[in-house]
Amino acid sequence: MEPIVGIDLGTTNSEVAYIINENAEVLTDRDNGIFPSCVGIDARGGIIVGAEARNQAVLAPERTVMSVKRLMGTDTEIPMGENRYRPQEISAFILKALKARAEKVLGRAVSKAVITVPAYFTDAQRHATREAGRLADLEVVRIINEPTAAALAYESTQAEPRRILIYDLGGGTFDVSIVKIEQGVVEVLASTGDNHLGGDDFDQKIADRLMEYCTGELKLTDRDDPVLKARLKRAAEGAKIELSSAPYARIEEDHIGKRGSKVVHLSYELSRNDFEEMIEDDLARTMESVNKALKDSESLPSAIDKIILVGGSTRIPRISEMLEEKFQRMPHGEIDPDLCVALGAAIQAGREMGLDSSGILLDITPYTFGTSALGEVNGVPTHHQFVPLIRRNTKLPTARTEAFYTVYDDQEAVEINVYQGEEPIALDNVRIGNYRFELTKAPQGSIILLNYDLDLNGILKIQAVEKKTGRKINAVIENAFSEFSEEAFSESKERIAALWAEDEEPAAGFSEEIEADKLNMPEDIAETLNLAKSKLDGAPEEDRDEMINLMEDIRDSVQSGNLEEAKRQQAELDDILFYIG
Repeated sequence: MEPIVGIDLGTTNSEVAYIINENAEVLTDRDNGIFPSCVGIDARGGIIVGAEARNQAVLAPERTVMSVKRLMGTDTEIPMGENRYRPQEISAFILKALKARAEKVLGRAVSKAVITVPAYFTDAQRHATREAGRLADLEVVRIINEPTAAALAYESTQAEPRRILIYDLGGGTFDVSIVKIEQGVVEVLASTGDNHLGGDDFDQKIADRLMEYCTGELKLTDRDDPVLKARLKRAAEGAKIELSSAPYARIEEDHIGKRGSKVVHLSYELSRNDFEEMIEDDLARTMESVNKALKDSESLPSAIDKIILVGGSTRIPRISEMLEEKFQRMPHGEIDPDLCVALGAAIQAGREMGLDSSGILLDITPYTFGTSALGEVNGVPTHHQFVPLIRRNTKLPTARTEAFYTVYDDQEAVEINVYQGEEPIALDNVRIGNYRFELTKAPQGSIILLNYDLDLNGILKIQAVEKKTGRKINAVIENAFSEFSEEAFSESKERIAALWAEDEEPAAGFSEEIEADKLNMPEDIAETLNLAKSKLDGAPEEDRDEMINLMEDIRDSVQSGNLEEAKRQQAELDDILFYIG
């Protein structure tokens, strides 16, 4: 049986899981299975992915990309090193690394995957995810919503009927879904959320507070320094995590900058109360989505049997407090919030392999899909009335056909505009496709049949048929979101394969050696930096932060010609390396 893995392709972290001995397991490789969704180009020009890229982010932010998931479905080109990459390409590197991990652990080739996406991902973002899979040599056999996967992880063995609310707050996206599970059928009743709300936003608010402190109290002037920004963002993330279990977080960053010739250090205390005040409006927005999901599913709070927390950001204590206040019950987080989506993806992957034929997954569309036509809105004539064909919260797969009519004799063509949204004026929604349908000569009122077909993966296909002649056009809306022609796709795949092949045979030594050569760095100092770089992944977090600071300080000292200070800093780094063995 050909293996199918489950992948949670996350904003901050990703995981790959598989059914082993009838149980879903997150696959590990000398770690806990959590793989940073970070990609970089090292100083040799080779690709690095995961923890190594994350460690480089502070030292070389211009060569490192994080949180690419937020750009999926856009035509943004992301600078990384000397080149620019599409979001699908960056995601493909992450998927290739997860694929390689699965092949290493399972001892066999892996070419198929179930990949999860936020429930509120648009058609464009879902298609971009599928493209990333193709670039990574993975056949995406199914795309499922993250909250649905989490429900599978928690409830796949439960027999009694249950209505569950999944509150999913990750690094870059927020979803809330209400799911009914009965006799093995997992039915999504409602989904809503925000594709641009998550832990990254909370980190940035703390980083902005730290930047104000640095430019105000510490009198630092270069607030646009990318290394300073990267260090503050990393420090902010650490403080956010600490505040999940402590009322105060002490933020310490040595050698944060210089004021004239004086070295400046950052020491700042942030309270949980202050942090919660910073993000109060964001958390209130999530509760508005909770209320909307309850309304859409026609559920009262008392009808919810269980609340599941998904995503690392749900560790913020205030979130549990808000949910408990509303539902009068404690949320569940006993399965690691970072892992339960990947586990659910593996369960669905197992079903795709035929390992569990008893379960049925009924997912929904979070958006209404329609077109524009002549009509009236609130009694006012308009050329842009929104005509829904597939309504929000409709079960997948689904299809619907509607009849439209020509407006004058011998009309030569119609413009078919495809929109997603809920507004009565089509122009107020998101246009996701535009097609011109050439017509044969016919009298006014001739019928054109428009069919929308939304598949299990949330990919929309349309067909327009001239009823009188049977002439038709077919289109897959995924093509409307991307300028990725087959030729461009092939070129991109070759570029990714070439970079990946180079990475499989890395040059000897450490990725910063070329930079060291450029700085005319003494050989013994370069050797210490090489050793420190190789030890970063396995070092305790508190030592890793200090090592990165010292490595940066050593380079600064060598660059400024202060070899005596560089030697002193080297001795400090040697002490840490000796301590961690």
